[in-house]
Amino acid sequence: MAGQFITFEGGEGAGKSTQIRRLAERLSNLGRDVVVTREPGGTPAGEAVRRLLVSGDVSRWSPLAEALLNYAAREQHLREVIRPALARGNVVLCDRFMDSTRAYQGYAGGCAQDFIDTLEASVVGDTLPGLTLIFDLDPALGLARAKARAEAGAEDRYERKGLAFHQGIREGFRDIARRNPGRCRLIDAGQTVDRVAEDVWAAVSGVL
Repeated sequence: MAGQFITFEGGEGAGKSTQIRRLAERLSNLGRDVVVTREPGGTPAGEAVRRLLVSGDVSRWSPLAEALLNYAAREQHLREVIRPALARGNVVLCDRFMDSTRAYQGYAGGCAQDFIDTLEASVVGDTLPGLTLIFDLDPALGLARAKARAEAGAEDRYERKGLAFHQGIREGFRDIARRNPGRCRLIDAGQTVDRVAEDVWAAVSGVL
């Protein structure tokens, strides 16, 4: 059985992690072998890069440096986790992938899109998601959700970048969805958790 690669994208507080857990459980109950992972992260080295990116002063990295850090972690993640899992026939569910770099560092951060194109072609290559779910939510609501769940020492560097930055992220993700209609599905993340889960399943069952 061929592996399936499904990525979950969206701004802060959009509910991706909750929906990944629900989908993983549903697929496991159907007998599929599921690998749940995340970016930045997914490997010990990737988790170390994550700590560099999601904490500290908001200006500690330029958007270009952030893109490079994300892709350094992504190369190892693909090599050590994602590609082997797909080769085994697993369903890989990844919380953020290449589109987050394009939305956060590109559209919102101002990193040149042709630079991101080069990184994507060199690192991701043909290991593209078969389906990308983009959770669309008003950034003000998403930031409020993220703040409500935050704990001491939370990964809140991006949340502290301000509403305008997050509005740029939302528009970036929407543009990515428009440009990639065969791969991307826009999910209304402002609905109830159960209704969002129904929309996720409708998209995923069509691919599987």
